[in-house]
Formats: sequence, structure tokens, C-alpha cells
Amino acid sequence: MTSVLERLRGERPVFSVEFFPPRDAADEAALWHAIRELEQLDPAYMSITYGAGGSSRDGTIRSIARVATETTLVPMAHLTAVNHSVAELRNVIGWYAAVGVRNILALRGDPLGDPYGEWVPHPDGLSYAEELVTLVRSLGDFCVGVSAFPYGHPRSPDLATDTAHLVRKFDAGADFGIAQLFFEAEDFLRLRDRVAAAGCAAPLIPGIMPLTTPRTLAKTIELSGVHAPRRLLDRLEPLAGDAKAFRAEGLDAVTELCERLLAEGVPALHFYTFNRSKATRELVGRLGLVPARA
Repeated sequence: MTSVLERLRGERPVFSVEFFPPRDAADEAALWHAIRELEQLDPAYMSITYGAGGSSRDGTIRSIARVATETTLVPMAHLTAVNHSVAELRNVIGWYAAVGVRNILALRGDPLGDPYGEWVPHPDGLSYAEELVTLVRSLGDFCVGVSAFPYGHPRSPDLATDTAHLVRKFDAGADFGIAQLFFEAEDFLRLRDRVAAAGCAAPLIPGIMPLTTPRTLAKTIELSGVHAPRRLLDRLEPLAGDAKAFRAEGLDAVTELCERLLAEGVPALHFYTFNRSKATRELVGRLGLVPARA
């Protein structure tokens, strides 16, 4: 199985895509339509999320197994420590290995019910993402990714502490990091600079949300944990009642962000798809990330 790290080592920048497990038959049909559409563009890898407390564990394993056996894509499965004992985590990691998945995004995860609530570890579980990285690496030849936070994790007291936590995840054996959502290229680039200044050369990949609707803008604000820049809101908010115009302006704004990141030498862009393919296909086409054979 090809590793994510191998796919990041090419001569040209690449892109990857993220999906979430389907909740019903209609969701599954939409998911697989998007997967097949994007498969044609040869993303570096694709990932499927893992619900809070393992709520979508079975759906993640089932979907990832199908990707591994029925597509040409390089799959990466998410894994969180929320509400899981070490024995349960070992079992999930074993399932991933059994279906041929060798790339895992190791996340501590958010507290159940309140992402900003107090973290309470499982009595037989883990407390930190770096412990999960160590566990995954101890159980096989896995390529392990971790999350990074351009604005700092919500529970980190400052950026210096947050950077130290991130570097510890790399020291524990993580191979690469995916940055959570942000609005300005400089916010990601400053994160990259902080990690480099700490003596860590692991690749960091920016996470990108196509801004196609007011909902995706609101979701980006929620997940980033910061207010959107006034100049972005001034571009998009007046168009909230015009779906076509909002989508066009939103994709223009994201294209400009991605162009700046590529100019600064990022190895890849990681797109959150909402289990749809059209906006991502448009963006990778604009950015010249579609391989010639696609």
C-alpha cells in the first residue's frame, strides 16, 4: 500500500480529499458518486473521518475497506481516542490493517457533546494524540498523520505551547500534519515557520474548505475557531441571497488563497468535500493540480 508520505514527495504539488461516512443509502450513493468523480483526477490520497466517540467507526471501516479494494485511491483512515480503551483502539487499528489501510490520521478528538468542553480520558484509554501516534506506530508499518492548528488548539494557552505539543506528535513518530481550517495564507505560513523554528521538518498540509454556500462559510468559521476577516465577509455576505453569485465569489476567494499557498511551496492541498465533488474538481482544475493523464 502506498503511503501518504510517498505521495507528497513528487516534483509537483498534489491535492487530497476528505469525506465523512454515509448515514444512510442516499448518503452512500452520493459519497460513492463523489469518490468515483474525484478518483479520475488521481488525488494523492483520500480520507474518511471518524465520528466523535467512535460513533461512525463501523461506517468508516466499511467505507475505507471498499476504497482500498475497489478503487485506485490511496486511503487514509481517521482514528480518535475519544471514549475508547487502548484495547478498543488496538482492535480498530487491526481492522484497518486487515483491509489494507496503512495510512492513519491519529487525533485525540473532541469531548463528546461539546468540542470545547473539558477533556475526560477513557479510564483505560489515552489522553494525548502523541500517545495515539506511538500506539499506531507500535502496531505495524503505518504512515501516520496528525492535526495542526494555525490559530492554536482551543485548549492551548498560547501558540508557543501549541507548537511544542505539535512537535511532540512528530517526535512520537508522526510523518505529516494537516492544518485545520484558516482564512489567510499567512496564518498557515506562520504555523509552518513556528514548526520549522522548533527544528521540525515534517511536511504540513493546509486544509481547504471550498466556500460555495453561506453554510460552508459558517462551518469554516466554526471549525477554525476564529472570526473571518472583514474583507472576506465584505465579499461574500452581500451575496448570501444569490446562490450562484455567492458560489462564484467564494470559489474565487479560495482559489486566491490556494494560489498563494502553492507559490509558497506547500506540497499539497487537502480539500474538505462535504461528500460532493464538483467544487473540488473546479478548484484543482483552476490550480493546475490535475495530472496530465486525468
